[in-house]
Amino acid sequence: MASIAQPVGERRQYDYNLPFVIGASAAGTTIEWYDFYLYGVLAVFFSEHFFPPGNDAANLLAALATFGAGFAVRPFGAVFFGRIGDLVGRKFTFVLTISIMGGEYGGAAIYVAEHSPDNKRGFYTSWIQTTATLGLLLALAVIAATRLTLGEDTFGDWGWRIPFLLSAVLVAIALYIRLKLRETPLFARLKDSGKSSSQPLRDSLGTGKAWRLILLVLIGMTAGQAVVWYTGQFYALFFLQTVQGVKFVDSYIIVGTAIVLATPFFVFFGWLSDRIGRKPIILGGCLVAAIAYLPIYNLMNTFSHRTLGADGKVVVGGASPELLPLIALVFIQVVLVTAVYGPIAAFLVEFFPAKVRYTSLSVPYHLGNGWFGGFVPLIATAIVTATGNIYAGLAYPIIVALMTVVVGTLFIRETFRNRIWDEVGGEQETPLPQPGTVTPA
Repeated sequence: MASIAQPVGERRQYDYNLPFVIGASAAGTTIEWYDFYLYGVLAVFFSEHFFPPGNDAANLLAALATFGAGFAVRPFGAVFFGRIGDLVGRKFTFVLTISIMGGEYGGAAIYVAEHSPDNKRGFYTSWIQTTATLGLLLALAVIAATRLTLGEDTFGDWGWRIPFLLSAVLVAIALYIRLKLRETPLFARLKDSGKSSSQPLRDSLGTGKAWRLILLVLIGMTAGQAVVWYTGQFYALFFLQTVQGVKFVDSYIIVGTAIVLATPFFVFFGWLSDRIGRKPIILGGCLVAAIAYLPIYNLMNTFSHRTLGADGKVVVGGASPELLPLIALVFIQVVLVTAVYGPIAAFLVEFFPAKVRYTSLSVPYHLGNGWFGGFVPLIATAIVTATGNIYAGLAYPIIVALMTVVVGTLFIRETFRNRIWDEVGGEQETPLPQPGTVTPA
């Protein structure tokens, strides 16, 4: 159990338990992803039930466009909450975002990072990185249980609302936990020393140099990371359901099992990035993904055994999938997700200075994951629909991933040796207070 006490000046002292900090941070972030991914997982269902009948392809694209629209607005929320986080504090913003479910990720990543020692930041923040995948896994499990329990007719009438209503209960639990947290010791020391920003938007976004750095991180890191994430899990799910005609239960089993098996690799790659660096792991994952996608999806087609109707279109639910090979193929994709996503929080925290970290970090992250990543299902499906080639949609993530490899290799500096605590006087580890000791809040 890693616990650190951080003295500031002569009187202020902080004691905290890192597992609790990570758990409290992860709870809200998992719920936010769960909320987003409920719609994503149900996009095929919504396209069949809530759009005008007659054009299945157009309805699916409309459903995916609606899913993408939710990600399109994320950067604006990130700027709004990022400013508050840099101006007022991490904890206040952290409680605010869980209350209204917006801008969660940046706060969670920074909150854990600013509690972590410099030499273990990748390891500790990698636990936060598991939340996006766990949110998807939770969405798959809750939807599957609801559909199977109620039956398709009842689920189609009103049962689909149940998974969304469940999130309200989860938010209340997470908020209760969050209220027990304190400000991060690093940011508190920054404010005590008078070094925090009074105008975060101007300091982080107000110059051409600042925007160049943000765009560099976007193109050279988060864009590629994002397309690998959304291809390896979401597009894999859509490919199985729509292109191959795999039944929803089988597709959930395939993707869900792969996620369970691969999730520990988030922590492994976070740990490894503390030793060899963030760049080789993230960019290596992008490169391997770009090379591997075509053969992987070719094999997914082989093992799905889809059925075509008399009109030449795939029969929905008519496939006879071989589950084990398909789980293995999706597992490989999710491992690549863990490579690109596991170390990214530590990299982003280290890349930007403390006084504008919340605002600056949030912009390239949400632009990458919202715009480049969130639209992967829509763009890839649109390309497949337009060309008739079931593999053509992979061109988009492959091109973006390769772009990130080139730009990141040439222009992104390694960050894993950055000592972010040096901005506030360095790390000062002291023993935990003895029982009965009163620690000022």
